[in-house]
Amino acid sequence: MPEYATVTYLEGDRPDRRFERIIGKSAALESVLDQVEQVAPTDSTVLIEGETGTGKELIAHAIHNASQRCGRAFIKLNCAAIPLDLLESELFGHEKGAFTGAIAQKIGRFEMADKGTLFLDEVGDIPRALQPKLLRVLQEQEFERLGSGRTHKVAVRLVAATNRNLVKMVARGQFRSELYYRLNVFPILLPALRERREDIPALVTHFVKMFTRRMGKQVDSIPPETMAAFQWHSWPGNIRELQNLVERAVILSRDGVLPNPLHKKQTELMIPSLHRTKTSHSPVTLEDAANALILETLEQAGWVVGGPRGAAAKLGLKRTTLLAKMRRLGISRPIPQEGISVPGVAQEDAQICA
Repeated sequence: MPEYATVTYLEGDRPDRRFERIIGKSAALESVLDQVEQVAPTDSTVLIEGETGTGKELIAHAIHNASQRCGRAFIKLNCAAIPLDLLESELFGHEKGAFTGAIAQKIGRFEMADKGTLFLDEVGDIPRALQPKLLRVLQEQEFERLGSGRTHKVAVRLVAATNRNLVKMVARGQFRSELYYRLNVFPILLPALRERREDIPALVTHFVKMFTRRMGKQVDSIPPETMAAFQWHSWPGNIRELQNLVERAVILSRDGVLPNPLHKKQTELMIPSLHRTKTSHSPVTLEDAANALILETLEQAGWVVGGPRGAAAKLGLKRTTLLAKMRRLGISRPIPQEGISVPGVAQEDAQICA
């Protein structure tokens, strides 16, 4: 494998194996894992927000594994995958004869997760009529099965996730404000893959190893132009989309070389900066892609390196990491006219950028 495609597993940097399935070392991801380590030892409710495919279930698992409930049940339920008329039964269970088709007693997910963790994915899809019952069990840690008057006490830690904007749903009357505030005790926002591009080589290599093992194939090299295409893709489907494209590439691979699974025209649109500086016959290297990505981001940020709106934040990097990359790649800001300062850049940054 090329040197740049080395997989980095986080358990190598941490004292245990709680995060071994989470791959990457970007500043954006490290910030999320720091939050996980802070909240995991508590029993507080966690709301994981982020786009589809960003790995919300993995983070929920990490919270459970780093908590005192590790070793107890981790129960999950995708609220968007259950028909609305069956969701209440899935959450709280039912007694035999509670409704047509209830031919036997059923234990709900809250009961299954007693003394453990319940992960409710797509919590924004829970119908409004059912939300008060969910709020009650979160506040009182008690509920009744459908068709029963007996109250069941549980000790469940809830981790919820959504890719929807619950604040807007509350404003539109689609989500109860009191439930939102109860879920939003400790929010964790997962970065999109395009905000942590430096993790893409490690993720690509991980998925290549996984699929070659499953398919009995061998991939010995990832060409720089293939990796550049992966790093420049916009990834609307995030890590899930990346995984599927790597699987396609492994299927198409020949002679141990991983091909670019993206359409050629799509790749050309993704890397406009490279085509301004490269001829159509010049090879596109990973360094070219990194150079172009950093340059374009710096231009978009007005050559501001640090701060919440600076290039480092947009790239998912620490300010010092970006400055080091700029030094290595020889990236510098066009020299401003004499007497004109570089706005938004600290003096030490300006010496590098100017």
